[in-house]
Amino acid sequence: MSVRSAIAYTVLGLGVSLELVAALGLVAMRDAYDRLHYVGPATLGAVFVAVAVWVYRGPSLIAIEAGLVAVIVLTVSPALAHGTARAARIREHGDWRPQAEEGIEVEDP
Repeated sequence: MSVRSAIAYTVLGLGVSLELVAALGLVAMRDAYDRLHYVGPATLGAVFVAVAVWVYRGPSLIAIEAGLVAVIVLTVSPALAHGTARAARIREHGDWRPQAEEGIEVEDP
């Protein structure tokens, strides 16, 4: 086994481990707000898998595609987390804005 392969397998193992922790966290958490905390490790896991492909294959077409997927996941993940949090808030309270009974002071525009 070459050094390049060893590094690729190590990074791949780290990425798969992060994905596994994120998946188990999603199953273990009770509500949508707690589940959103596991989106970060899942995003980072996808990036590590793409890096492992790049290290193992070198600058090839498959490595470029894996890198492109990682960039898309990094770009879209925060927007999806925000949309999920807002949808959960609307489902729970009927509106995304703070409610008076929550004790949050809101300035009127």
